[in-house]
Amino acid sequence: MSSAPERLTWAVRNLDPAPGDRVLEIGCGRGVAVALLCERPASGTVTAIDRSDTAVEAARLRNAESVAAGRAVIRVAALEEADFPDASFEGILAVNVNLFWGSSPGSLDRETAALRRWLAPGGTLCLCWEPPARRRAEEIAGKVEPVLASHGFVTEVRTGATAGGSSLVCVRATAPTSAGEGNLGSLGDP
Repeated sequence: MSSAPERLTWAVRNLDPAPGDRVLEIGCGRGVAVALLCERPASGTVTAIDRSDTAVEAARLRNAESVAAGRAVIRVAALEEADFPDASFEGILAVNVNLFWGSSPGSLDRETAALRRWLAPGGTLCLCWEPPARRRAEEIAGKVEPVLASHGFVTEVRTGATAGGSSLVCVRATAPTSAGEGNLGSLGDP
């Protein structure tokens, strides 16, 4: 998809789902990342949620073929209202979803606990942003990464930039497969 914003292609590259993975996208907007995920060779399924009826309708239209084929499910739901069975996804992606860094610590803990339940052991969570300034990228990573680590995720912070020079940040977290896994720290662009 040539018209995809760089932040979305970068985010999907950071998630890097394996063939057959079940992926949840939170805040799917008009469905551009859903399309990027569905066009990957041997892709699995994508479940996408957004709180906007208008955005979900646009996402369904954009991805009509994938929806019809059963490779994508797109529905209206706010993250705090969503409910999925434990270990439903091998990957979870959110791009520019301010809930994860603009919320109160208690709300962030509740949402992170839900994501942890929904993610299969060894699964990957990618929370990505294109903030207006590099300082903001550091602020976001500094708030989000410790919360994810406190929920048992193995975390790393990845940074990048668009061709136009905008900062990109991804807090990438892996659900542990064993109790002894630790934090990976910060890494540069993948």
